Amino acid sequence: MLRRVTAFIKEYGMLETGSCVVAAVSGGADSVCLFHLLSRLRREFQLELVAVHVHHGLRGAEADRDAEFVKRMAAGLEVPCVVVYENVAVFAAEQGLSVEEAGRILRYRALRNQAELLGGGSRNVRIAVAHQKEDQAETILHNLFRGSSLKGLSGMSPVSGDIIRPLLCVSRQEILEYLEKNGLEFCADSTNDSGQYTRNRIRRMLPQICRDINEGALEHILEAGEKMAQADAFFERQAAEIWERQGRQEEGRCGVPVSVLSGQPGILSGYLIMKMIKYLSGSVKDIASVHVEQVLSLAEKPTGRQIDLPYGLRALREYQMLWIEKEAGSAPAIEAGDFEFSRFPWKKNQEIPQNRYTKWFDYDKIKGTLSVRTRQTGDYITLKGGGRKTVKAFMIDEKIPRRERDRILLLAEENHVLWIVGYRISEYYKVTAHTKEILQVQVDGGEEHVREHSGTSAGRESE
Repeated sequence: MLRRVTAFIKEYGMLETGSCVVAAVSGGADSVCLFHLLSRLRREFQLELVAVHVHHGLRGAEADRDAEFVKRMAAGLEVPCVVVYENVAVFAAEQGLSVEEAGRILRYRALRNQAELLGGGSRNVRIAVAHQKEDQAETILHNLFRGSSLKGLSGMSPVSGDIIRPLLCVSRQEILEYLEKNGLEFCADSTNDSGQYTRNRIRRMLPQICRDINEGALEHILEAGEKMAQADAFFERQAAEIWERQGRQEEGRCGVPVSVLSGQPGILSGYLIMKMIKYLSGSVKDIASVHVEQVLSLAEKPTGRQIDLPYGLRALREYQMLWIEKEAGSAPAIEAGDFEFSRFPWKKNQEIPQNRYTKWFDYDKIKGTLSVRTRQTGDYITLKGGGRKTVKAFMIDEKIPRRERDRILLLAEENHVLWIVGYRISEYYKVTAHTKEILQVQVDGGEEHVREHSGTSAGRESE
C-alpha cells in the first residue's frame, strides 16, 4: 500500500520536498488510512503535516466521539490536530443549501483556512482528502445518471488545484486490509447507512453490480472515466485553438462566426459555447446540455433571434455572428441567502400565513434534503388530486417571460418542487389536519427585492 500510494503521488506530482500538507481526517476508514500513510511519508518528503477534523454539529454524541478519536490518533502520531466546530444545519438554512452541500462547503473552508495559516499562501501547501476507487466510481455513476458533460463523467482528478487525492489508486477493501494489518481503528458514520442520500444508494449498488454482472465492473467504470478525462482535455484544447483564431471579444460580450460553429463537429461546437459562457460568467456549473443545444440552434435561425441563459446571459444571432452577452439589470431579485427556515409543532386552528413570501409546509412529508435553486429538467409540482405538472409547463401557463424563468428560485426536494417562489406551493407538502410539525420558509424582504430590481410586483399567487 505504501509503495503504491507513493508511486501514485509521484506520478501526479502531488507533493514536493518540504510540502505542507493539511489532511482532512473525519475518523472514517479512508481518512484514517490516508492520515497514517502521510505520517509515514513525512521523512521521505520532509512534510509538515497537520490534521483537520470538522465537527458538523449534526450527530450528537457520535460526532463528539469522532472528534476525540481523531485528536487521540494525531497525538499518537505526533501530528498537530485542529478540530473545527461548525453548525452545518444553521449554515444550510441561512444559505438555502442542502445539508450535504453545506457540509462540503464548510469542510473545504476549514481546510483552506488552515492551509493559509500553515503555508502563508505558499504554492507548496496541499490539502489531502481521502477519496478512493469506489468514491470515484460512485461519482462517475452519479454524474451519468443525472446527466453530465464529459468532464463530469471523468470523475475526480487526482490533483485539483491545491487538493490532492492520494488514495484514488486503491480500493475500499485494500484500505480495510491495510487498517487491519496495522492494527488501526476507525469510526463508523451512521449516516453512511441511510438510504436518504443518492450517493449511499449508488454505494450499495456497486457490490451487487460486481457480483451479479461483472466482477471487473469497478475497474471498467474507472477506465471509462480516465478515457472521458482524456477526451475532455482534447476537446478543451481544440476549442481553445479555434477560439484563439476565430473568437471575438467586445464590451460585455463575445462571439464566433456562425460558419465556424457549423463547420465543427457538434461536440466541439458545444465546447466553444461553454468557453464563451465561462469567459463572461466565470462558471458553467448551472449550464446544462439543453442550454448549449439551444444556443447552437441559433446558428440555423434568422438574425435577431435570441435565447436567455443562466447567469443573466443571453445568446443571439446577429447577421453572420453568434454572440453571448450579459443582460443589463439581470441580477436575480431574490437570492438563496435570503431564505430563513424554522420548525415548530403544528397546533390546530393556527392561522396559515397568507404572505406571498412566507410559506408553511408539512415537515414530516419531507424525506430528503432541500435545496434552493433555479429550475432543472424534470422538476414538477403536485396538483390537487395528486396529479403532476412540470415547472416548465407551469411557467408557460402563467405566461412568465422566458428571460425570467431561469432566475425564479425553487425550493425543491430532488425534482419535487415544494415552492415556486412568488407563485405557488405543491399540494403534496401543504399543511393538513394530520400535520404534526411545520417547516416555515420565509424570504427576507421578498416584496422589497422584487420592487427594487424590477420596479413591479411579483407574479400572482396560484394557490
